Order: sequence, then C-alpha cells, then structure tokens
Amino acid sequence: MDALKIKVILGSTRQQRFGEQPAKWIFEKAKAKGLDVELLDLRDYPLPFFDEPVSPSMIKEPYAEPNVAKWTAKIAEADAFVMIAAEYNHGYTAVLKNAIDYVGKEWHKKPVAFVGYGSVGGGRAVEQLREVAIETQMAPVRNAVHLTNFWGLLDEKGAMNFSSFEGAGDGMLDQLVWWAKALKTARDADAVQS
Repeated sequence: MDALKIKVILGSTRQQRFGEQPAKWIFEKAKAKGLDVELLDLRDYPLPFFDEPVSPSMIKEPYAEPNVAKWTAKIAEADAFVMIAAEYNHGYTAVLKNAIDYVGKEWHKKPVAFVGYGSVGGGRAVEQLREVAIETQMAPVRNAVHLTNFWGLLDEKGAMNFSSFEGAGDGMLDQLVWWAKALKTARDADAVQS
C-alpha cells in the first residue's frame, strides 16, 4: 500500500491564532511516521459562504469558483484528516464549518481525528465536529488531543512545549492510520467492483 495521504486542516483563520502551533506539531508527528502529510491552512482557501443552488452531495461538475474547486480537489486526494479545532463560544469555527459544507463525496468513507484547543481542550468543538463528520460520511476516530488551558503552557516567546501531549498525539495518529488503511482497502475494493 502506498503511503497514506493525510491532510491536517487548520480550522481557524483569525489573527494571531494559536492553531498554527498544534497544526505544525501534529504535521511533524505524522511525517515522522512515514505518512504523506500536507497542511491545509484555511487562509489559503478563502471560500465564500456556502450558497450553492444544490447540496454538495448532488453536484455533478466541479465547482466553478476557483478556491472552492481547489479546496474540494485537495480533500479528494486524502485518505484521512486531522482537524485542528479551536473552540469559540462553546463551538467550532464558522470557517471550518463552511469548508466542511462545501465538500460532498470527497469526505466519504475516510477517517478524521481532532486536535482541539480552548478552555476545555476544545472538547465541545470536537464533540460537535464528530456529529458533523458522521453526517458527511466520515469516520471520526475515538482518540483526540485536547489542549486544555494552552495559554498557561506557553513560554515567554508564546511557544508551546507539546511534550506532555506526545502520548495522546501518537495514540490518535495510530488509530487514524489503522482506520485509514482499513477504509482505503474497502474503498479500493468498492472501486474494483464498480
């Protein structure tokens, strides 16, 4: 089996966001495991608010809007995802929801894991994202990384030491890889039968 293609999705676009630190950390951990990993920053995909005339599950042709077409093509390449989920007001970000909503079949039958951050480690955002993942036919894995009270763990330069989260990160990625292999095998079998 070729190296699994993992997309790490940075789900916040706000100024001075913390999300870049856990995104780069989990990216490097995935790379060290021999995975074909790519960081997708939603700042690089400035999507308009979803207002298409039909649901993404009904779209037959690629989107005409260039950033949306580029985004859906990137999602189609993936075997699995890690979403970096900031928690704002007890939920996940609007830009992440919009990015999810633009995609249809490209999410289907692929696992997703979460790295959450916020006052309770992004736990509420992650739980809400699990429900959205199921509706979009992704398979959310059980293990996640929850960076609780991250602002109290920053050094004088604003950098975080992730050493106390290494075990959680490894466990999450190992689970994601297991599911990614299983679901890729199943998708490949379906493609042969079609």
